[in-house]
Amino acid sequence: MAVTPSGESLDTFPRLLMHHARVRGARPAMREKDLGIWQTWSWSQVAEETQAFASGLAQLGFLRGDRLAIIGDNRPHLYGSMLSAQMLGGIPVPMYQDAVAAEMLFVLQDAGIHIAFVEDQEQVDKLLEIKDQCPELLHIVYDDPRGLNHYTQPFLHSFDEIVAAGRIRNQNQPEFIAAEIAQGRTDDVSVMLYTSGTTGKPKGVCQSHHAFIASARGGAEFDGLRDTDDILSYLPMAWVGDHLFSIAQAIYAGFTVNCPESGDTVLTDLREIGPTYYFAPPRVFENMLTQVMIRMEDAGAIKRGMFHYFMDVAKRCGAEILDGKPVSASDRLLYALGNLLVYGPLRNVLGMTRIRVAYTAGAAIGPDLCRFYRSIGINLKQLYGQTETCAYVGLQPDREIKFDSVGKPAPGVEIKIADNGEILVKGPMLLTEYYKRPDATAESINADGYFMTGDAGFLDHDGHLKIIDRAKDVGKLSGGAMFAPNYIENKLKFFQYIKEAVCFGHDRDMVCAFINIDMGAVGNWAERRNIAYSGYTDLACKPAVLELIGDCVAKVNAELAAEELTADTQIHRFLVLHKELDPDDDELTRTRKVRRGFIADKYAVLVEALYTGKPTQFIETEVKFEDGRRGKVAADLVIRDVPTYDAQGKRAA
Repeated sequence: MAVTPSGESLDTFPRLLMHHARVRGARPAMREKDLGIWQTWSWSQVAEETQAFASGLAQLGFLRGDRLAIIGDNRPHLYGSMLSAQMLGGIPVPMYQDAVAAEMLFVLQDAGIHIAFVEDQEQVDKLLEIKDQCPELLHIVYDDPRGLNHYTQPFLHSFDEIVAAGRIRNQNQPEFIAAEIAQGRTDDVSVMLYTSGTTGKPKGVCQSHHAFIASARGGAEFDGLRDTDDILSYLPMAWVGDHLFSIAQAIYAGFTVNCPESGDTVLTDLREIGPTYYFAPPRVFENMLTQVMIRMEDAGAIKRGMFHYFMDVAKRCGAEILDGKPVSASDRLLYALGNLLVYGPLRNVLGMTRIRVAYTAGAAIGPDLCRFYRSIGINLKQLYGQTETCAYVGLQPDREIKFDSVGKPAPGVEIKIADNGEILVKGPMLLTEYYKRPDATAESINADGYFMTGDAGFLDHDGHLKIIDRAKDVGKLSGGAMFAPNYIENKLKFFQYIKEAVCFGHDRDMVCAFINIDMGAVGNWAERRNIAYSGYTDLACKPAVLELIGDCVAKVNAELAAEELTADTQIHRFLVLHKELDPDDDELTRTRKVRRGFIADKYAVLVEALYTGKPTQFIETEVKFEDGRRGKVAADLVIRDVPTYDAQGKRAA
């Protein structure tokens, strides 16, 4: 628990905010790019505005213990509203902004939301669509007024209106907010984050101020975060990773949170801000690498040859140089030249020139992808945790990076491996409870106080934690070999042409796979070869595309053959799906995690075709469009056999 020289305990987020307003009030706390111009809020401005909004919420009847729904893209006002709710002893409940109205309904009802704060007209319309089914929802406050002038519902309020009312109340009752903040306790629930719901309905995870502050402190001290750091906040506010970095660590360390103009401008805004601290799930790093490889394929022969030559140098020694390990003088010289000609310009294009620490979390990242970024001088590390642990369990120490591990136990965290291989964790970061689910809370924590993560893994001889897969997903082939689908899928997704993969094999005699092509990368590849196509389904069925993907799968098999544990789980057959896996079709969660069981059931006819030796299979699938309409996509899918290899890399089949 942090304590100021005056003896004040900084054990809740509102107290930390008021502390920053006093000691670094003029420093930038948040920035937002609006209409191409960066707007800045200082710590004192954030403190004043959040207090005003808190008083305005109180005027609407927001009480201690109430839940405030927050829906929208990353915006300073939305981040600030979390602190406003906490000032009143309330609980912010951020929700995924791309969720459809029907998905929001469950959370609104389960959390008993009285007041929702949303970004814009799009989110207002979603709530109006389901408001009749949410009798407890009394008020909707919106941030962006564009398009809402003709809305006359009395329960709709603008942010400016609520803030103005709050400022008047704060003038008339200047001690009101201070008294409310003083009532806050460190073990009060500070936020409620809903799980992604890969199995069953999402659960509301209640986390205390103490849990997130302890996690923020541990991470900040571990990586030397300071108030001069900058972070770009663009991932869903409902995701625990964003809450750890953009709220907990930012409020603890006092660094600046930068919000991009939109999801489409993230890469441009990343280059403009040049953050020193960065985080993204693996899919973002995969997409960045895909764009780099597309650009290189379009480059001239000399530039392309130079890129590949120096990338071979980086692959050979770049990660070792970053970790301070011994490297030959000739390789150091070549790497320095590569840094001048390739790696430095590449980091600049990616907006990563100033980065001291970059983290990836939310899903396992392939070792090859991690090596690529570290080899070009980006200090990319893996972070391991769950919503129930504040995304704080394992951290990778500098100079001790292992590509196949998620690091050592974070400061204050205990890790134990159960007899069945499940990872168990204990520490100050554990959830208070699942909201209204005492049964689920009791099931998640064992008699010794360890949270059961549901992941399978082990601690190596250096104390590094290695994740095999989700415990429920790890299986065995009929011949007895261990089958870890996520590990194989990550290897497939390293190729820029493969966007998503789903592997099958449990209790079967071989591994087979569904593949989603990356429309941008494969489309670019096809256009350069004058291959015409009318859309995703047409492109995915092209014989040349199947050959391209088959080559990628064969290369993965060669890598799997070289590892004793995975040699028997090489992919024997695959097909390219006729549509992209989509959260709107319930195939992925909102954090883009594969809903493996759902996919296996939905495409059972394709799974059967893979395992019965069929060369083709017709399928027709219903899809949901963004405007709510439904349609069907049909195709005759070609199923391809893939060569497998023995341990010496020789073709076995």
